[in-house]
Amino acid sequence: MASTATTTGRVARGARETIAAYLRLTKPRIIGMLVVTTIPAMILAEGGLPSAWLILATVLGGTVVAGGANALNMYFDRDIDELMLRTQGRPVPSGQVEPEKAALFGLLLGAGGFFFMQAFVNALAAFLTIGAFAFYIVVYTLLLKRRTPMNIVIGGAAGALPPVIGWAAVTNAISAEALLMFAVITFWTPPHFWALSLNYSGDYERAGVPMLPVVSGPEETRRQILLYSLALVASTIALAVVADATAFYYAAAALLGGGFLFFAVRLWRDASARRASDLFRYSLVYLALLFGAIAVEGLL
Repeated sequence: MASTATTTGRVARGARETIAAYLRLTKPRIIGMLVVTTIPAMILAEGGLPSAWLILATVLGGTVVAGGANALNMYFDRDIDELMLRTQGRPVPSGQVEPEKAALFGLLLGAGGFFFMQAFVNALAAFLTIGAFAFYIVVYTLLLKRRTPMNIVIGGAAGALPPVIGWAAVTNAISAEALLMFAVITFWTPPHFWALSLNYSGDYERAGVPMLPVVSGPEETRRQILLYSLALVASTIALAVVADATAFYYAAAALLGGGFLFFAVRLWRDASARRASDLFRYSLVYLALLFGAIAVEGLL
């Protein structure tokens, strides 16, 4: 009896570890950001709360497709992930999931999420979602990441599509407001990611990935962070103008943007790892609060 119980316990533990490894393939923390930017866009498009089912279907479908894209990214990047200290523990390089199984898992999630959205949301939202999937894998992962320091600038467009998808889910169309929210995330991504890469440039250099700090050096990277931060704040104000926003959103965009510029200027003047980490952490809070303000604006 004791032997049977021990065996059963090991099987259960092994199953939990396998499930956890496959869940990690989807990069849940990144997917959380997609949810944060999708739902506020839906609220703004609706001018109030869309139906709970539409929100659930859009978020669920988008989450599944994004998880598939992340799993495929880990499959294709398994060689460089093995070389980087920050990524060595990921499921594929650490041997927790076989590469071919990770790839199949990613493809199944991508296809499943696409057909789910086509059935329960609308065709436009579904095709935008699978388009983001393809862009992330083909354009960013396979074509840009290992070839150009502009990889995150162009490739980041895939992560900027959730607000457009959310808008399309509600209206079955694409508007200027949706495109401006796309621009906000597009301009947000480089300073967010470059602030992180400044502290991990050794990792990228070891793996042969031409991130901006490796190719152009820390000083140019800090300058580019400041320039993109200015463009980011400008795009949030442009959104306010086009969306005919209330004073609430103008104030939120100005205050949050002022904070972003404060951290960007401080990093530009002070090259310490601490300043880079401060900007990286603030950028996460900034995006959540900004899109929270967009959601409130949609409800006003």
